[in-house]
Amino acid sequence: MLLVLLPVAVSDAARAGRATVLAGLSRLQRQLGAAIQVLRVDEATYPAVVHSFDVGGLPAFVLTWHGTELWRAQGLPDEEDIAALLLSKLHSVAAAPEVLETKPVPKP
Repeated sequence: MLLVLLPVAVSDAARAGRATVLAGLSRLQRQLGAAIQVLRVDEATYPAVVHSFDVGGLPAFVLTWHGTELWRAQGLPDEEDIAALLLSKLHSVAAAPEVLETKPVPKP
């Protein structure tokens, strides 16, 4: 699962930027198919969940697999490369789960 932690959009410019981000996330979900579910977590709706990940800034991306964090990034990753990167992270751990360093996902 890819958690996308989104900031509160308070200005018109922020709301316009958010619409662009949401469209990009829809495209990403289509590229990932059933391999990785993209889940948007809005700070305005779920502030405790967003803050439990202790990211330096928003937006942030956190890839998890069976409750273990595999990868995280702050800011907006390059849309051209993100699907391939996420799938490679998932495939590497699925192929050799014993090498996975356990880093549990925080619980809200």
